[in-house]
Amino acid sequence: MHDLLVLALCLLFLAGGPLVLPAAQERRPRAPLPGAAELKALPADGGPEFNRLVFEKSPYLQQHARNPVEWYPWGEEAFARARAEQKPVFLSIGYSTCHWCHVMEHESFEDPEVAALLNEHFVCVKVDREERPDVDAVYMQITQAMTGSGGWPMTVLMTPEKEPFFTGTYFPKRARFGRKGMMELVPEIAHLWRERRDDVVRSAAQITTVVREQAGEERAELAPELLARGQEDLARRYDPERGGFGNAPKFPVPHQLLFLLQRHQRTGDALVLRMVEHTLQAMRAGGIYDHIGFGFHRYSTDREWLVPHFEKMLYDQALHALAYTAAWQVTGNPEHRATAEEVLTYCLRDLRDPRGGFHSAEDADSEGEEGRFYLWTRDEVLAALGREEGALFARVHELTPEGNYREEASGQRDGRSIPHLARSLASWAAELALEERALRQRLEQARRTLFELRARRVRPLKDDKVLTDWNGLMIAALARAGAAFAEPRYLAAAGEAADFVLAHLADERGRLVKRWREGQAAFAGTLEDHAFLVWGLIELHQATFEVPRLEAALRLHAQMVAHFEDPAAGGYFTAADDAEELLFRHKEVYDGALPSGNSVAAWNGLRLARLTGRSDLEEGARRTLAAFGSAARMPAGHTLYLLALDAVLGPSFEVVVAGDPLAPDTHALLRGFQERYLPHVVVHLRPNGDDPPIAALAPFTREQTSRGGRATAYVCRERVCHAPTSDVAEALARLATPGR
Repeated sequence: MHDLLVLALCLLFLAGGPLVLPAAQERRPRAPLPGAAELKALPADGGPEFNRLVFEKSPYLQQHARNPVEWYPWGEEAFARARAEQKPVFLSIGYSTCHWCHVMEHESFEDPEVAALLNEHFVCVKVDREERPDVDAVYMQITQAMTGSGGWPMTVLMTPEKEPFFTGTYFPKRARFGRKGMMELVPEIAHLWRERRDDVVRSAAQITTVVREQAGEERAELAPELLARGQEDLARRYDPERGGFGNAPKFPVPHQLLFLLQRHQRTGDALVLRMVEHTLQAMRAGGIYDHIGFGFHRYSTDREWLVPHFEKMLYDQALHALAYTAAWQVTGNPEHRATAEEVLTYCLRDLRDPRGGFHSAEDADSEGEEGRFYLWTRDEVLAALGREEGALFARVHELTPEGNYREEASGQRDGRSIPHLARSLASWAAELALEERALRQRLEQARRTLFELRARRVRPLKDDKVLTDWNGLMIAALARAGAAFAEPRYLAAAGEAADFVLAHLADERGRLVKRWREGQAAFAGTLEDHAFLVWGLIELHQATFEVPRLEAALRLHAQMVAHFEDPAAGGYFTAADDAEELLFRHKEVYDGALPSGNSVAAWNGLRLARLTGRSDLEEGARRTLAAFGSAARMPAGHTLYLLALDAVLGPSFEVVVAGDPLAPDTHALLRGFQERYLPHVVVHLRPNGDDPPIAALAPFTREQTSRGGRATAYVCRERVCHAPTSDVAEALARLATPGR
């Protein structure tokens, strides 16, 4: 352990001081890559113009295909060369819409001097973290253990046996602000490897051992106090002036809002609902929302939600749509519904693949500059809309002559603005002596005109790979919104996406894979792929009551249990038992920008248990939750876990609606449940007939038939059933839970 600390201090000295990010430099447009026929003619190393990444499908890896760095994709070929030449490995991990990944590429990886040093002293490997979250998770855990923080681009120097001895994030070409640059760092690391290789290798092994040993979890007590503490933690961090939680930068975490909505449903606490509504309204009004083309940007750099990092991620859209839909179900506020519908409009218009799946993301940059596609000057708006309508739009959306956006390189305002709403439209209507409806109509017409004008600009790069896990979230969002809003378009899109994933993102054994692009599916599916897709299939079944959706959810959940569960300690590993062997099997429960696979798996297990009556599924969910005592140390960082815990603690309800699926009274009963936010309720549709297909999965539905020729609801609490009823209000009243 002493050697580990000595070497860690040595390496930190080499890296220099804390990370200070410079202003981004303008990037040159990328030349198109060769087509399929031209690729076949290239040598295995890519030839003089390219490196080996030219043969990869990942848009992120393809972005680096012309770098003078001799990149390899992650794989045995790279590590075999490292072992043969006794060179360390330079591992760089990022993703296509990562702004600072682009900056490091331009400053360092496109630079011939830096490339020459890297090629001389390392075998260089590039990883798209969205394709290989298993690799990313292992080395991120080590990076955080060694440096106290992490992020992307992630830089890891390791032995040919994949054991890291140095980690960091962004590095410029030359030293800045007391921090080493690549031109200083690479020669010093090369010297260390040459002169003290045995020490480096020994310490790398020790680092791996220490991190592996620290990865263990204590057991958790499944107690209701944890739910109250999660609520209290979020209340302490709540920003009562601007909404959201914490100060700048503000990262929206929609599953925090879903947890708070569930707490409001359980407790009736009005302050909890106020925190949710204020946050949703502030985000929708801020610059983090695209007021011209819809959809949310990744996060806000400031407290006010004004200036975002402009990339748009599929998973953000899905989670936001779930939160705004749930908020509408709780409050009936039409603004929440409109926001959810606009987000889904963006996804269906701009991210949907013609085959039915959904693409991953859109970049922040266009024409070499972050945000350029989304910014407007007041003069542009006046020219496009005419003086009267342009002045109205500019005034309401805070487009001023000096602009509200500071140019990144100079830090000065340059006349460009991010459209946003500093005030409500109701207050503007009152000030302008207009009816609010008329004001909305005029602004909507202006928005459409600006949208058409913006469409002529150079659009940011789209990462058009289809990821299983993110599509699972999108299926869940479309299905939940389709059921809540009674919108068949959303249900159809959710069904087509589910069909695409099940058909194209599974191997010949029926096992899920991670990524599909241009007809090629690749990489072993992870825990999140299974858990998120099962979530989507459960929501789709609850929206449409199609039995094959529930069958698929049960099959994939069983596949997940068989290949990912930790039989000794409980919970699930990120990678399957037969996946590529890495330094250790990573296990995570923290609900960050994305909820963790373990949290979602536990929640799925409980819902499937309620849907089928299978106690083994509930026991598995309890075992998963009990495996993660770390959730008690920071409950606000585990809000999807808390959703699942709330479902375990109950009460929960099982509802069977029996009747003719096409009859109005059956529809009315189902709508009574679907239009409300009832996360602790599962619903079955039991069609008339002696042996409906659903009875094979949920045997208890077999005897629950319609009464007196009318649709009938059976409401059961914790598997104890009330008398059947055909009255919607009476059925809903039986869901009341006054305290625990």
